[in-house]
Amino acid sequence: MNIIRTSIERPIAVIAAVLMVVMFGLVALDTIPIQLAPDVNRPIISVTTAWPGAAPAEIEREITNRQEEELSGIPGLAEITGRSEQGRSQVSLEFDVGTNMDRSLLLVANRLDRVTGYPQEADEPTLKTAGSEDNAIAWFILTRQEGNERPIHEYGDFAEDVIKERLERVPGVGEVNVYGGSEAEIQITIEPTRLARYGLTATDVIARLRAANTSISAGDVKEGKRRWVARVEGELNDLDVIRSVVLRSLDDPATGRVARVTVGDIADVTHSFKEPVSTIRLLGNAAIAMNAKREVGANVIETMAGIENAIEELNAFVIPDAGLKFRQVYRETVYINSAIDLVQQNIWIGGTLAAIVLLLFLRSFRATLVVSLAIPVSVVGSFVAMAVLGRSINVISLAGLAFAVGMVVDAAIVVLENIFRLREQGKSRREAAYEGARQVWGAVFVSALTTVMVFIPILIMQLEVGQLFRDIAVAISVSVLLSLLVSVTVLPALASRLLPKGDSALKLTTRRIPVPVIDHLARGFVYCVMAFVSLVARRRSAALAVVLLITTAAGAAAWNFLPKLEYLPEGNRNLMFGVVIPPPGYNLKTMTEIAERIEESTRPLWASVAGPEDDPAAPPKIDRFFFVAFRATTFIGAAAVDPNRASELNPVLSDPVYREPGTFALINQLSLFGRGFGGGRKIELDISGPDLEANLAVAGEAAGRVLTLFPQEEGNQFRPNPGLELGAPEVRLVPDRLRLADNEVSAREFADTVDVFNDGMRISEVTVGSKRVDLTLKGPSDRVTETQGIGHLPVVTSDGMILPASSLADVVLTAGPTEIRHRDRARTITLEIVPRQDLPLQLALEMIENEVIGPMTERGLPSGVKMKLSGTADKLTVTWNAMVRDLLIAIAIVYLVMAVLFESFAYPLIIMLSVPLAAAGGVGGL
Repeated sequence: MNIIRTSIERPIAVIAAVLMVVMFGLVALDTIPIQLAPDVNRPIISVTTAWPGAAPAEIEREITNRQEEELSGIPGLAEITGRSEQGRSQVSLEFDVGTNMDRSLLLVANRLDRVTGYPQEADEPTLKTAGSEDNAIAWFILTRQEGNERPIHEYGDFAEDVIKERLERVPGVGEVNVYGGSEAEIQITIEPTRLARYGLTATDVIARLRAANTSISAGDVKEGKRRWVARVEGELNDLDVIRSVVLRSLDDPATGRVARVTVGDIADVTHSFKEPVSTIRLLGNAAIAMNAKREVGANVIETMAGIENAIEELNAFVIPDAGLKFRQVYRETVYINSAIDLVQQNIWIGGTLAAIVLLLFLRSFRATLVVSLAIPVSVVGSFVAMAVLGRSINVISLAGLAFAVGMVVDAAIVVLENIFRLREQGKSRREAAYEGARQVWGAVFVSALTTVMVFIPILIMQLEVGQLFRDIAVAISVSVLLSLLVSVTVLPALASRLLPKGDSALKLTTRRIPVPVIDHLARGFVYCVMAFVSLVARRRSAALAVVLLITTAAGAAAWNFLPKLEYLPEGNRNLMFGVVIPPPGYNLKTMTEIAERIEESTRPLWASVAGPEDDPAAPPKIDRFFFVAFRATTFIGAAAVDPNRASELNPVLSDPVYREPGTFALINQLSLFGRGFGGGRKIELDISGPDLEANLAVAGEAAGRVLTLFPQEEGNQFRPNPGLELGAPEVRLVPDRLRLADNEVSAREFADTVDVFNDGMRISEVTVGSKRVDLTLKGPSDRVTETQGIGHLPVVTSDGMILPASSLADVVLTAGPTEIRHRDRARTITLEIVPRQDLPLQLALEMIENEVIGPMTERGLPSGVKMKLSGTADKLTVTWNAMVRDLLIAIAIVYLVMAVLFESFAYPLIIMLSVPLAAAGGVGGL
């Protein structure tokens, strides 16, 4: 090997190369993005369409079905999922791994353009792709100062215009979201008596306002040297302009006078805020929540420093002047810094232990120093490759570097031990360095190459797991290859000059300091090994027996002790998070009351109330507790004072939830790697079919079986998505066609009137200053306070009569769905199960398959109804199959490479017989 001799003859060049590698590694370290987890490109596109006030059945009929019909035929589409809920439709498109997402996004946008006939009140659909940058790197809370009595939701515009704008100017921040604020709007409040006085209907007012709200270009006019642009500026962006809109003009032929009815004659026009749709509280204080998401490739540590500077700037003047308090309650850098500290600790402690072991066996400070140099050179040099490959520094790549600390010295130890052996035989330093490296370079090369080869499955896997753990493969592979290069260049060059001088092997041996116990154990171990080798070398039958015994034992151990599969590790994140699902039909006030009862139950554990951690046997103290209450769902969360005890907060949160009648909850410790509730351990059991009632019947029975298999008292989590009953109360007004005709009221006019006088109708969107706000037409706010009040809503006819709604329609109290979910265009109810931590995911899947799906399917399901496992179950199966396939390919490649290097098919076979034994040992450790 000329590279070995060249390294020995030109040590200055070797030192220069080492310094260059270290220098470039440090430069690369400064440029590589630092973030919590690797970027994971998920082939998912979401289409969201808002239709304020619409019921799920209307959303499904008018929006979701139409969009799914057009989008279902896109090439590469693996699964299409739809959600129709109150006021919103969401269609999620999941594509095959490896699909060109730029092309798919263009196809989705083009297909959406084909969808027509949206309701006039519906917004335009919005598109969003999913990625790891969707996870917030920071969360903030905006609360009121003492003495500030203004409702917190009215500060939504302040949060949007001031705080959000400042945070989004921080380099690396891609998006800031605001939750809990109310949007400003212009309210036109009409009185039915005024409408009747002038013979107007709600539909007349709606039509006139929409016709009057216009702003368009009207060509241009050329005059002399100038070109004048003509515009019709009629946007209703001022209260006085809205009040002046003419609704009706009456000519008096006798007097020639014209009587006009304007909006100001029949309505009050004011600036106001929309009714809040959520309640957010942190440690008992009403709040607005905000989060910040990073740009792709941004350095999270640098971005967080910029965010903290922005917060300090805002808290200096702007926020206190508004009577508010603003603080950061979560930062992703906590876990990043922890991982960096862990790697630094591993490098120092692991490197020190490796040096001590080397010193113990070699009994030479110089030899130990030579080997130890392989650690910093290999680890720091790997940053160059990571930067070139576009990887980031995250908890996964840092874990790979931590593992690599102990692996990079393997090749150096083998080479140096052989050099040391030759020196003890009396060879010169230069000759021993060259011959020692030359004799073992092939074995060292094959060892490093096989280590890299086994990471091929992860390097080529396109699934989420492959993307997530690719960094660990890159970090270890590059470090090992660099250590190989160091062992055949740097190490011989240093050994030829740093090892002791002298040609006497006796002197080298006698210089060793004896260690009584260790030396005796080592001699005994060597004696046993050599006796065993002598036995199998003399007798072929003994050798065959040993091979068969070890192979059989290893295979049996691997088969019997192989643990059940899990999909993703969880990570110890200091946040317990849960979703609380009450019986259908609860309003925001009731949901807030439920959340407040949970709040009161946890209050004695708040560190701000009860003080810091004191009793390790008691439940952990809570650093912060929050809840977000919506009309149909409540989210709760808590972080522990001691991050290592966060999981113990599960019963603290779940017990008060289960005391609420008919309430389900899914509470778990959020994963660092998984997404959504349950992270990588959530099991989804889908019940699909065309008929909602049949689906509900099957889902109810399946839920009973699931709860029997996975009792919530044992720490299992369960929730139906959506609920298990059509329990969302509805008041349906069925128009009487004859009575409508008798009073000259159309069904459309009747519907418009009910909508306006019940909770208001959005007429249009106008520009006030630089903001777009809704123009809302509504009746008096205290018109309906109970269900029976719907029938008393006023319907103003064109001839000036005011009739109750119940006189023109039948009022029916019934129930409807809270949400309609689709999976592959079929109506679906999903039972979500998160098994307890000591129950493997694969075993839980087998239990559901054997105890729930199997018996119910064999007995027979209603026509059209199907049951199947999806979500994590599919990913687990696909990932396992792909991993087994790629591992077999990697083993075959390793075998062929070794066969070429050894120029024999027998030697690699002998080496690879050790694989079952190593695998069995690993399985036993798992």
